[in-house]
Amino acid sequence: MTCAVEFSGVTCTFASRDNPEQRYTAVLDVSFRIEAGEFVSMVGPTGCGKSTLLNVAGGLLEPSTGNVRIFDTPLSGVNRRAGYMFQAEALMPWRTAEQNVLAGLEFRGVPMKEARERAGEWLKRVGLGGFGDRYIHQLSGGMRKRTAMAQTLILDPDIILMDEPFSALDIQTRQLMENELLSLWQAKQKAVLFITHDLDEAIAMSDRVLVLSAGPGSRPIGEFKVDIPRPRDVAEVRSHPQFVRLHAEIWSVLREEVLKGYAQQMKAAA
Repeated sequence: MTCAVEFSGVTCTFASRDNPEQRYTAVLDVSFRIEAGEFVSMVGPTGCGKSTLLNVAGGLLEPSTGNVRIFDTPLSGVNRRAGYMFQAEALMPWRTAEQNVLAGLEFRGVPMKEARERAGEWLKRVGLGGFGDRYIHQLSGGMRKRTAMAQTLILDPDIILMDEPFSALDIQTRQLMENELLSLWQAKQKAVLFITHDLDEAIAMSDRVLVLSAGPGSRPIGEFKVDIPRPRDVAEVRSHPQFVRLHAEIWSVLREEVLKGYAQQMKAAA
């Protein structure tokens, strides 16, 4: 298989907020691969560097040491082959849903007629065919997430980077969005790096789950292949015997790291 994303010995070190002379190592000597068309989730304790690694993959952050290759080419600057869906909304409130979805095409110089046609098609794909003229404040949380998904996928990126995109949604809307994403991914088979705190979500969505240790100096400490047949329904798959087995295996590795991370947070807050 073709490797879409390859991390080799990536370390990210930052100056301390309180004392610039002190250095904090968020992630240390991280190496992993994501194949083209593979859906990989990354889980770990709060503050373990998951978003840091996502930003490195997107070219938004340069590692202190190590390197990243995108389809066998060293990454330098912004990753032009990736689409990024943030945890916080990146929608423009002064634009309608349609105008938000077509923004990337507009910035790339696509003629407006074509951009509107493609935006309309994508709004229909995510179930918002009749809402293109609505402004962001007129949309529910789930509808805004659907708009953001269309905004990302309309550019047809080879790699999709997602930072806890559904964490703010209620459980019913979240499951609908997860299934919607899986359906769209199944059709296009793009490489996905998906960040989540929810182990159920990671297993239900992914081909592989990577577990990160607690920081500082976080690194992958577990890799689990999700051998559950596709297509999947994220609600129904939770009763699958393989899901139950995998959840127990991954949690046995993750639990101690979550406790470490919690203890570090309590110490810092004291």
